[in-house]
Amino acid sequence: MKKKVMVVFGTRPEAIKMCPLVLALAEHKDELDVVVCVTGQHRQMLDQVLGTFGVVPQYDLNVMRADQTLTTITSDVLSGMRDVLQKERPDVVLVHGDTTTSFAAGLAAFYERIPVGHVEAGLRTNNLLSPWPEEFNRQAVDVFSQWYFAPTETARENLLREGKDDARIWVTGNTGIDALSYTVREDYDHPELAWAEGHRLILITAHRRENLGDPMRHMFRAIRRVLDEHGDVRAIYPIHMNPRVRSVAAEELSGEERLHIIDPLEVVDFHNFMARSHMILTDSGGIQEEAPSLGKPVLVMRDTTERPEGVAAGTLRLVGTDETPIYEAFSELLDDDAVYREMSHAANPYGDGHASERIAKILCGSN
Repeated sequence: MKKKVMVVFGTRPEAIKMCPLVLALAEHKDELDVVVCVTGQHRQMLDQVLGTFGVVPQYDLNVMRADQTLTTITSDVLSGMRDVLQKERPDVVLVHGDTTTSFAAGLAAFYERIPVGHVEAGLRTNNLLSPWPEEFNRQAVDVFSQWYFAPTETARENLLREGKDDARIWVTGNTGIDALSYTVREDYDHPELAWAEGHRLILITAHRRENLGDPMRHMFRAIRRVLDEHGDVRAIYPIHMNPRVRSVAAEELSGEERLHIIDPLEVVDFHNFMARSHMILTDSGGIQEEAPSLGKPVLVMRDTTERPEGVAAGTLRLVGTDETPIYEAFSELLDDDAVYREMSHAANPYGDGHASERIAKILCGSN
């Protein structure tokens, strides 16, 4: 009898990491019946990723609304998932990481007494306010999960420390690395890359809720100082749709000739921008895993990271949100070739591009 596996996700980052898994699960047609449900927590950005991977959901809760809040997302996903789960009655529901979709969908499955599998389980900062609300979400999902697909040995150790059953934990690598094999292309080009040609390209992302306000201003001021001092550098900042982020960026970065602020990139574009960059400054999570796979040093503009393996391996440097440390670390990577080479050649601790395949085999009963 085939096992029915429901895969649930709703944001762009989740989609990038879950679509390769959907495709891997679909390779086991004799053993697995795969049902995809998206919540639409992100709408346009989610749809772009689905199109890139050719994944067509059977269910779409379409919860995104103007001025949505964590409360409305949670309640809409929880009630919408109830109806889907009662109709399908899957054997396991797979959720990913640390989003509100993952928490609410997993909780809905728990209420229906359906086992939950957590992809990217065990990441921790152990500070519920950093990142917020993601740290709560990932810890909560691991409370009611029965299958733990940990990306690294460190994540597995976190789960064991919390009393999770070792027999229910599998170290698989990160499915986000799998996505790169679908998206990075040698023949890729883009007008923004043509603008940066002949210069060292810096890719920037900054959008975290906890960085809004003064921390983000400090980040942007540090970046501007470095760009003003390095004529051979050009930077591209695909800016988040959040109007508060856009407002601060306009105030702090407007008029900077060496920096282009552009609209969010589709996943194929973003991954290829990463592949052609010199280095990356980010407050994101997934980029901390993807960039090292492409040999790109990453400065993490946050006070904490749930991905300490990258820091230990030397692929990431945690620089906080104060202007001076960001400025100094950014300048050093541009000015000191030895430091740059050491970071760009450090071993990637996040996987080999076969995590989705491992998870599929585990769910089929073999590993």
